[in-house]
Amino acid sequence: MSDPNLESPQAAKARGGRNIAIAIALAAFVILVFVISIAKMSAHVAAPH
Repeated sequence: MSDPNLESPQAAKARGGRNIAIAIALAAFVILVFVISIAKMSAHVAAPH
């Protein structure tokens, strides 16, 4: 790993942007899985046996 103290401001800004993009993508994936799970459970409960 590189020393953060020797990192250029442009590299630090790019790293921060990547971190934010990864966090947004992860949050979107978690929300998508949650919504699909709720939809499948709701469909299963509403279906007659």
